[in-house]
Amino acid sequence: MGAQAFDDGVATLLASYRAIPPGATVRLAKKTSNLFRARAKNPHPGLDVSGLDRVISVDPVAKTADVAGMCTYENLVAATLPYGLAPLVVPQLKTITLGGAVTGLGIESTSFRNGLPHESVLEIDILTGDGSIVTATPTNENSELFFGFPNSYGTLGYSVRLKIELETVQPYVALRHIRFHDLAALQSTMNTIADERSYDGERVDYLDGVVFTADEAYLTVGRQTDEAGPVSDYTGMDIYYRSIQHASGIKRDRLTIHDYLWRWDTDWFWCSRAFGAQNPKIRRLWPKKLLRSSFYWKLIGYDQRFDIADRLNKRKGLPANERVVQDIEVPIENTTAYLEWFLENIPIEPVWLCPLRLREPALAVADAARPWPLYPLEPKRTYVNVGFWSAVPVTPDDPGHANKLIEREVADLDGHKSLYSESFYSPEEFDELYGGEHYRLLKKRYDPRGRLLDLYAKAVKRQ
Repeated sequence: MGAQAFDDGVATLLASYRAIPPGATVRLAKKTSNLFRARAKNPHPGLDVSGLDRVISVDPVAKTADVAGMCTYENLVAATLPYGLAPLVVPQLKTITLGGAVTGLGIESTSFRNGLPHESVLEIDILTGDGSIVTATPTNENSELFFGFPNSYGTLGYSVRLKIELETVQPYVALRHIRFHDLAALQSTMNTIADERSYDGERVDYLDGVVFTADEAYLTVGRQTDEAGPVSDYTGMDIYYRSIQHASGIKRDRLTIHDYLWRWDTDWFWCSRAFGAQNPKIRRLWPKKLLRSSFYWKLIGYDQRFDIADRLNKRKGLPANERVVQDIEVPIENTTAYLEWFLENIPIEPVWLCPLRLREPALAVADAARPWPLYPLEPKRTYVNVGFWSAVPVTPDDPGHANKLIEREVADLDGHKSLYSESFYSPEEFDELYGGEHYRLLKKRYDPRGRLLDLYAKAVKRQ
């Protein structure tokens, strides 16, 4: 991108801030989003971030990158892989931005050893509610904003520039898909792998899983390698998540590091089946360049705008759908209990599993008990992210019935959920789970005139 192009992007951003009427709420002027919760239409011009969508520079010696806040992971990975480097955590969908993953949720199969995307940030420039750009690091005068920024979803400010750590990667990933017929056995094995970072004598660099039913579930372990050899391709007719399935034991596979990082994007995990894209007859005619999550997002947008799915259901005499699109975390020891409850009560399959643990370095510069106050996972404790993205029939007279059930079960199991989709918490519950008084103090300091939305208003009230 270059320093001058970045400076021009910042100038455009600040000019757009000044153009917003003084009493108006400040929001981004983005045409696309990876959020699944409804949002009120912004009647005023938004922040112009169009010039902040690239990598500024990569330092292959220090293994760091300076990145503009709206840079997608697709562009970020394209800039780092030529150096044999990658971000410590690469979320699954190409259009997720680095800034979005840091202020919201980002997770992937390195999270059992590298934590969440915000934990590899070294410093961050943030446009605050009063129009100032401040630099926050773990130790400077804005350190509380540095640690409070994750999970604030743009309500404490927007990232302008981030300096992040990178890690060395090899050209290939050797995969083992391990079949389980028992969820308790899967939980136990996943816990051991997360602790030991190995399985059956081989190093494990990547770890995630898929649950199809209570007696068909898989863990996939990946090992980086520079050994040349045949690789699979799941960017065309073959579908990655279907390749995982087998009768028993272990199935092996190999991907390039590029294709491994984006293995879920081609079919948006398994959600492309809703558009017929997994029907072989349709898939043959589907342009390969449109087999990607960004295009499915456009289709979702049309559905939301014109209520296409609900209208089709009505013609068939079926009820409308309640969207159930969530990522939750529970302590690993509660994974089996949550999965058994979910499979019995929520008619969605498959679901994704991804273990995570906060990185140890955070303890040296933050509150050892709760280093990230707006998403307070416990250090030295392993959690499992469970992702499920679909819809269920609506429950008459109870909007959000399934999502409310999920929220209660997750809370009962000492877990948390991301705020990128619908939430139904009371203000008191929300305070307890997402920062409470700590958030309000940050809001008062960095957005004293309330130019940005409040987190509860944005996440639950959908303002």
